[in-house]
Amino acid sequence: MNNDYNDSQTMVPPEMSELAARSLLLLVTTAMLCAPRAVMASLGGDVSTVEADRAHMKSASVKSTQSALYSVHELQTPSGTTVREFADNNGVVFAVTWHGPFLPDLRQTLGAYFEAYQTAPRAKRYGHAHDVVEEPGLVVHSNGHMRSFSGVAYVPQLVPAGVSIGQLSGSSNQGSSNQ
Repeated sequence: MNNDYNDSQTMVPPEMSELAARSLLLLVTTAMLCAPRAVMASLGGDVSTVEADRAHMKSASVKSTQSALYSVHELQTPSGTTVREFADNNGVVFAVTWHGPFLPDLRQTLGAYFEAYQTAPRAKRYGHAHDVVEEPGLVVHSNGHMRSFSGVAYVPQLVPAGVSIGQLSGSSNQGSSNQ
């Protein structure tokens, strides 16, 4: 067998490997931009996609209620965690609350705000069971311990005038004693 022939098949000129790498990068980038994405009604998202959240969380149903200032879409995961998405009258989710034995998928729940949540400095709190982010564009208060978690996440600029976040947080615990 001729070694020169085998070597010539495996050797690629440097300019060709750079071209191949750039072509692959372009192909992957194009595919990511063009591929349909799972649209979720996560924080800052559109409420018309709550059904996608229901499917992702494997919730049996979505219970919706309407008030003068916002609508609430409640989902319950198979593990018993209740997630409530609060949307303004334009259908934009401005807050999300949760309560139950397990944390919800925060990447799903926080949507486009998840990266900001991950990289945000944490506020000083007593106890190890608190996770607090208080930034101008995102507030997250999550606490709990094994089999008992609750939290609220909201975008201050999206909260409708006249809505109290304390009111939303309180509503996330209503009826939770029987869960």
